[in-house]
Amino acid sequence: MLSVKVQPSICTPKQAVRLSKAVAPLFSSPTSGYSTGIRIGLVAFNQHGSSRTFSTTPITNFRDFFPVKETELIRQTPPAWPHHGYTEEEMLNVVPSHRPPQTWGDWAAWKFMRSCRVGMDFFTGMKKEQKVDKANPTTAVDTIKPLTEGQWLLRFLFLESIAGVPGMVAGMLRHLHSIRRLKRDNGWISTLLEESYNERMHLLTFMKMCEPGWFMKLLLIGAQGVYFNGLFLTYLISPKVTHRFVGYLEEEAVHTYSLCIKQIEEGHLPKWADANFIIPDIAVQYWHMPEGKRTMKDLIYYIRADEACHRGVNHTLSNLNQNEDPNPFVSEYKDGRSPPRPALKPSGYERDEVI
Repeated sequence: MLSVKVQPSICTPKQAVRLSKAVAPLFSSPTSGYSTGIRIGLVAFNQHGSSRTFSTTPITNFRDFFPVKETELIRQTPPAWPHHGYTEEEMLNVVPSHRPPQTWGDWAAWKFMRSCRVGMDFFTGMKKEQKVDKANPTTAVDTIKPLTEGQWLLRFLFLESIAGVPGMVAGMLRHLHSIRRLKRDNGWISTLLEESYNERMHLLTFMKMCEPGWFMKLLLIGAQGVYFNGLFLTYLISPKVTHRFVGYLEEEAVHTYSLCIKQIEEGHLPKWADANFIIPDIAVQYWHMPEGKRTMKDLIYYIRADEACHRGVNHTLSNLNQNEDPNPFVSEYKDGRSPPRPALKPSGYERDEVI
């Protein structure tokens, strides 16, 4: 939650509390009901044109989850992995897609992913009329009833809190394998860790827009514990199947953000469609978002492109020889061509295309 200091010239603390209570009904509806799940922040403008943040939480309870720590000498700490960026064409042309299972391992990964999706729908309160066609769960984007901004933020927080786990687990295990076996990793570790870092940046961005309640925090702790240990074991047994599972997870992420974009365009999310809605500075700085391209829909476009990139990368890595093949996304090619760009390759590259 962005913390904002209220100037005495604007209103007194008591007036601020009364104002926050007055606008609380604007953020609640019969379909949301997440008082213990998240507290939603919305940026509005006062009569002088300066930004103010309102929330269902009294203004005296506002706090920043990770405020900038001022030190005597350090001005700022840039991202460890600067974002590589996308062309506008890449971001606009990302589409929900699904790679059909071709082996028993693919089938097992797909079925387990579907069970995880059912669990996420249940815990985030998605109702039957808000779900897409079951026959095309990762490609259909039509629903009977749209989600609210609060429901979307709840899903984003849950999704991103676990999406940052696979890259870290895989990168950690490959790192340990490399130093234990005294062998090179051929570029896999850096890509996997960067993926994990990128997913964490998604989470930090949404954390600037809402404050998880105690129930959500407990849910995230439990989900992360189960997810981390499960991926740890499956990656030791079969890295190929694990990468396929992560590819299917990213298919779900691309579908989620595509559905959100569609509902913004159709006017179902008026708070996010408001031209005065301000996205967090951390997002502007990380994605280097240009002036005039800093709406909530633009932010979702960037995040969806990231998920599409992870989708293509993991499906590709699953197609490779896990012990011998180099990472094609950081390699230099003999014919001088650039490394493949996976954002628009939903099913990933086959081995003979990149190796």
